[in-house]
Order: sequence, then structure tokens, then C-alpha cells
Amino acid sequence: MSSIKIECVLPENCQCGESPVWEEASSSLLFVDIPAKKVCRWDALSKQVQRMTVDAPVGSVALRQSGGYVATIGTKFCALNWEDQSVVVLAAVEKDKKNNRFNDGKVDPAGRYFAANRRSVYKLEKEEHIPDGMCIDTEGKLWVACYNGGRVIRLDPETGKRLQTVKLPVDKTTSCCFGGKDYSEMYVTCARAGLDPEALSRQPEAGGIFKITGLGVKGIPPYAYAG
Repeated sequence: MSSIKIECVLPENCQCGESPVWEEASSSLLFVDIPAKKVCRWDALSKQVQRMTVDAPVGSVALRQSGGYVATIGTKFCALNWEDQSVVVLAAVEKDKKNNRFNDGKVDPAGRYFAANRRSVYKLEKEEHIPDGMCIDTEGKLWVACYNGGRVIRLDPETGKRLQTVKLPVDKTTSCCFGGKDYSEMYVTCARAGLDPEALSRQPEAGGIFKITGLGVKGIPPYAYAG
């Protein structure tokens, strides 16, 4: 295995970066900043980032087979047209719960867009802190970003055994995905909200987008919403 390298490729200062998705067609990384109500697209070739502001906290973004993207905005599933920055509501849920919102979402192999709200309950392992966003590699192993743990861990989903730990220079790691031309790079989002000045001085790259290379494994391309 080659040596692991971790670098902050985009100092975005996200309050809560989430939902990284690699778009192979444009060699770009999509991600959201939930409380800032932004969907972002970082071009890995030009190193430029574009941002689209929406009208509510945005929990996740995903590719769409017919073009453009889909996102969970507030408690709505929406279609995004990046060219004209327009948003079309596809479906809305729990309209009566004003303070609720989708927290994360992903497309399954059948092209269905699943999203979870903030009422989900997780069982936590003390030493790993809070399990957050995750992805899978070509060997069927699970990679999990640990919020407040400053790491991503590789797990065997059949045995639950931890196979690898990669520590990052930020505490609030939120999610991860594979990308790059051969899906051998891992991209990790994180947050800076809630960090006091002392904590921020120790981790000035908090809220940035990190790239990890040299893991020795590759990921699978993300699925696209079929609707």
C-alpha cells in the first residue's frame, strides 16, 4: 500500500459541509453546506468552486439521470438546474413540522432517492464518537466519517470489525465519498460550526474539503436518481 496523503483541496469554511458526491462527467465534487443553504460544485481540474444558494437548509445533493441534480431542501425533494440556478419542488413531506428538515440522503442502486430527517436515532460507539456519512469501496467494505472523531474508519459490514483508521486534522468530519478519474481518491467534508476560537486556531482548515490518496482501494461510482 502506498503512503496515505491528506490535503485540504478547498478551504471552503463550511459551517456544516455534507453529502459529497463525485460527478465523473465534469470531474467535479458536489457537496452542501447545510445551514448556509448552499449547494457547491468544485471543479477538480480548474480548482474553481461554484455555489448555488437555496431558500432553506440543504441536507443532501445527488446526481440525476436526466441531467442536473436533485437535493433535499428543508423537507422537500427538489430538482436543481445548475445552468439557470433554478429549483423545482418534486415532493414535500411533513409540511406541518416547521423545525424539521432532511439531514442526509443518497440514491440507491435502483435509482431511488432516500433521505432521513433529524429524528433518526443512532447507536454510538464511545471511542468513535458519532457515525455520520459513509460510502462503500469495491471490496464491499464500508467507510464511515466520525463526527467529533476527526477520522474516517473502514469497517467490514459482515463482522463489524474495524479494518483501518485515517485521522484528519479537523474534529467534525461529516461524510466521505470516492472520486477522481479511477475512484481511488477519497473526499471528506467537515464542519466548523460550534468550534470556539481556541479550537479554530488548532484546526484552521475546519469546514474545508479534504482529499485522501494512497488508501490502496477504490470506490464505486455514485448512483443517479432515475426520476
